[in-house]
Amino acid sequence: MNTVHYSKGSSSIVAKLLLGLLSLSLCFSILACNTEKAGAKEESKTDSTSAATDVKPADPPSNFKHETAMVNGVNIHYVIGGKGEPLLLVHGFGQNWYMWNRLLPELSKHFTVIAPDLRGVGESDKPDGGYDKKTMATDLHELMKKLGYSNINLAGHDIGLMVAYAYAAQFPTDVKKLALMDALLPGIEPVWSQVSASAWWFGFFGWPASGNIVAGREREFLTNFWPMVGHVKEPFTKEETDEFIRAYAVKGGTTGAFHWFGNFPQDGKDNLVFAKTKLTMPLLALGGEYFGAAFLKDHSKLVATNVSEAKIMGSGHWVVQEQTEQVQKALLDFFLAK
Repeated sequence: MNTVHYSKGSSSIVAKLLLGLLSLSLCFSILACNTEKAGAKEESKTDSTSAATDVKPADPPSNFKHETAMVNGVNIHYVIGGKGEPLLLVHGFGQNWYMWNRLLPELSKHFTVIAPDLRGVGESDKPDGGYDKKTMATDLHELMKKLGYSNINLAGHDIGLMVAYAYAAQFPTDVKKLALMDALLPGIEPVWSQVSASAWWFGFFGWPASGNIVAGREREFLTNFWPMVGHVKEPFTKEETDEFIRAYAVKGGTTGAFHWFGNFPQDGKDNLVFAKTKLTMPLLALGGEYFGAAFLKDHSKLVATNVSEAKIMGSGHWVVQEQTEQVQKALLDFFLAK
């Protein structure tokens, strides 16, 4: 039986997550049970949503452009730029394609970089269903086919890690190299049960009513959530903060993104089937010192045979913003290696 050995940081991670559970569970209980006048509540929500819809989406670097493609029955928004082999970057929860913006200038010197918005957030469609990671990965595979790419490099962070794994598991001959960044795979034990038991937000976000509770309060919600799994104080710039909030304040954004979590039970079933055939392409397990590095390498070895590791020192979960230079070097070293 495979076992996962934890580093000394594991206990501090669990303690931190439990602290987050206590503090933010209280926060959302207050949100759900607030007895302010209905008129004041509606005014607050309207002001928040209106402000978000008035904000122009963030621009990528000058050598990138915004595009949208109809694939797998949904419109997927993405930015694309650079030259060379294709590199697909998949964002996670609490962020959108803009999480990669700091890395795009350097990565685009070596690769044609494609950074989409996942279904459910930002400028991509927000349908009622299709939020299992198997289907979300198919969205992106169809996008790559539409762009004419049959063999890609692939990196995913957080929810994007789950989507990237489902992509590689379904279409292994289409993935040259795979980087999994600071998260874990539903259903893959023992790590899944151990970590998800402490990650209170998995349950809250998967609750059907949560999207409506948070809608209109995206700034309050995200700015309180981000620090719970981070380490560096205020890692996001004002521009990043505003863009992430805007992407989730788009109509249907909170509900769509929370569907990613509501589909974890199905993802777990799918992953158990995928894991019967281990991935053979080079896989980089990239985790923050104070979050994923405690388990991600061993976790990845349960589903892949050719695993290397990059520990991002001094970082919590938001690795790209917390330690940009380390992440950029790790990704370039991995994807450029012959």
